[in-house]
Amino acid sequence: MPEPPVVGVDPGRGKCGLAVVFRSGEVVEQCVVPREKLVDTLTDMVQRHQAAAVVVGDRTGSSDACREIARVLACPVVTAPEHETTLRARDRFFRDHPPKGWRALVPRGLLTPPRPVDDYAAILLAEAWWNNARK
Repeated sequence: MPEPPVVGVDPGRGKCGLAVVFRSGEVVEQCVVPREKLVDTLTDMVQRHQAAAVVVGDRTGSSDACREIARVLACPVVTAPEHETTLRARDRFFRDHPPKGWRALVPRGLLTPPRPVDDYAAILLAEAWWNNARK
């Protein structure tokens, strides 16, 4: 039986990114939701995927999100450093969705993703947790 995944959460004031990630790095679900839907969406994800833990980024909105999550979920809720996750999330987004046409000629550092990338930040948080769990 495979090890259960973790759910990464990039909390924010207006929106939050979520991602279900296995130790292998496989991402089975990811989304960006309004802040007010965080707890309901997260609860559903944890139950459907039988997640082992929730990994929450330690910056904007972290303490409020952790308190709300811990009140409704039985699995461990841990924090992880969010240092540079937004920049790395943009890079990851463009790796998964390479620019096409004239946008392919523009240096990626000058491009803006066509949608929020908070879910990619959540992936990075979950991957960092797994990397630390291996040590």
